[in-house]
This record gives sequence, C-alpha cells and structure tokens, in this order.
Amino acid sequence: MIRTDESVKAEINLYYDLYVPKGISTPAPLLISIHGYAAHKRYMMREAQLIAPENFAIASLEAPNRFWRIAGNGVYKPVAGWLTDHRAAESVALHQNFILDVIRKHSDEGTVDPERVYLYGFSQACALNFRFAFTHPDTLRGFIGVCGGIPSDLGENPAYAPTNADVLYLYSDNDEFYPLEKFREYEGRLAEYLPSFESKQYIAKHEITEEMREDMRNWLTENEAA
Repeated sequence: MIRTDESVKAEINLYYDLYVPKGISTPAPLLISIHGYAAHKRYMMREAQLIAPENFAIASLEAPNRFWRIAGNGVYKPVAGWLTDHRAAESVALHQNFILDVIRKHSDEGTVDPERVYLYGFSQACALNFRFAFTHPDTLRGFIGVCGGIPSDLGENPAYAPTNADVLYLYSDNDEFYPLEKFREYEGRLAEYLPSFESKQYIAKHEITEEMREDMRNWLTENEAA
C-alpha cells in the first residue's frame, strides 16, 4: 500500500536585509519591501531606500524559491520567487509568517515601532501583500502596491477583512503583464472594499518609475505626519 502526501516539519532559513538609520533614539517606523518574481532582496532594498523618509527602518525580504536566470551575455544570476503552483497555500502562509516574524523580532528588540509598519510590494508581491493585509487587518499602518494584482478570492475568503491600513495602489497604462482594463477592474474592487484607498495610473510599462517613487515618498511622509 502506498500512502501519499505524508509530511514532516522542516526548518529553513528565510533571508532579508535590514537598514536602520543612524542616530535613532526611539523605535522607528518600518517599511517592509517585497520584491516581485525573479528578483532579489538587494534590488528591493534599493527601491525602498528611494522612497522611504530618512527616519524609516527598512526590511527587504527575499523569497524562498530560488533559481537561476540569464542576466545577459550568457551570465546567470540567482533570483527568487514567492509562489509555486503546487500547494500555493503553503507559499502564502510562509510569506505571511515571514512578515510577522520580522515585525515581531525587531519590535521586541526596540528597533521598530509595531504601530508604524508599512508594506511595499511590486508585481508578484502585490497580491501576496494584499492577502497579508486582509488576513491581518490591524497589523499595518500603510500599504503600497505597484503594478500587481489582487487576490483572486477577494470577497470569497472568510479569512479576509478590509484592512485598517491606508492603501496606495499604483499601476501603468502599458504594462506587459496586465492589461489596463484589468488594472481598472482591480482598482474598482479595491475602492469598494477598502475604507482608506488611493490609486493612480501612470504612463509606463511594468516598472517602477521616478514619478511613482516621488508619489510614494510623498505619501509615506504625509502619512507619518498625519
């Protein structure tokens, strides 16, 4: 007799980079940045530093599913992704626990303020981060999603609730992966679901532009000043 899908628990290391501004004397607001498919934590740390106010700590998380990708001239570089089609729910749970563990660790050590946590995701990370925000609606103060989708089970998953976080959703008019009509559909559903929601369309492709960065910097600054 064959017994299928037996399992045992295993422990793995999840990696992230942490930036803490010099000279802080009180717990800092925290921006958690999540990269998209086939990227890495160093890329998203650079992007986060371009939008975070000076007093922000930044944690840039790296996805656990690592693989190699051609970077040009036949050179391969290591990259990572968050989701797999096989047992996707386990990938979602791992992503959410990763975020919660990072918040808890640096709150307990007094580095960051757990009441001032912001989540920032690009592309593949966008829908994943929305899942986190809807599953843990009281955890975040703010959420930024750029050029990505929303959970396919929004309105159906009983674990979801509208987050209390302020939400900023940015998208492009010429995205290679998402038709503009799809972004506008997402925008409408989020506007109906969320109590505090802003969105903006840009002349761009599947990318983070300087105009987007400026708007995100201003949004974070204004949110902290409120």
